[in-house]
Amino acid sequence: MASAERPPLVLASGSPRRVDLLARIGIKPDRILPSEIDESPLKDELPRQLAGRLSRAKAAAVAPAAPGCLVLAADTVVGVGRRILPKAETEEQARSCLDLLSGRRHRVTTGVALALPDGRVLKRVVESIVTFQRLTQQQIDAYVASGEWRGKAGGYTIQESAEMFVRFLSGSHSNVVGLPLFETAQLLRGIGWLRP
Repeated sequence: MASAERPPLVLASGSPRRVDLLARIGIKPDRILPSEIDESPLKDELPRQLAGRLSRAKAAAVAPAAPGCLVLAADTVVGVGRRILPKAETEEQARSCLDLLSGRRHRVTTGVALALPDGRVLKRVVESIVTFQRLTQQQIDAYVASGEWRGKAGGYTIQESAEMFVRFLSGSHSNVVGLPLFETAQLLRGIGWLRP
């Protein structure tokens, strides 16, 4: 997508979901350079604060390796009240997340950061509200067996079979997948990189 007027776009994420989402709006990153940062929440950090901080940190970590480029970074956090759910790595974590989300409302928050070649960083934080149906033990068992939850914030991924658990969604669906496309496009349009 780079041209003489536009700097190359680097995606600071190894997430195939984010690559697919960008493709939906006609964007193919020129390079993919996943950031390697500690994603642990700080003491008393709220989900919205964590998503914003991590997206900025990811952009800042990758920008020195991509001089003259735009660096797009994002981080998605699932929260129930003040509680931040993990990116589930074990079946036990996935079950714990699903038990907590069952029959409850939760927020999915994504921080988006765009590091410019001149050192400025533009940022947005987007929240969506999702309510799950009350899950049966059989539904939880089947979902855990699917493995779709592995490495996903809150132990689920909405664009696959967990979508059948969603009773209500308010806000951006693409945000819940992992990158709010409206806000991302607005950031890129705002600097003239993406044409209307």
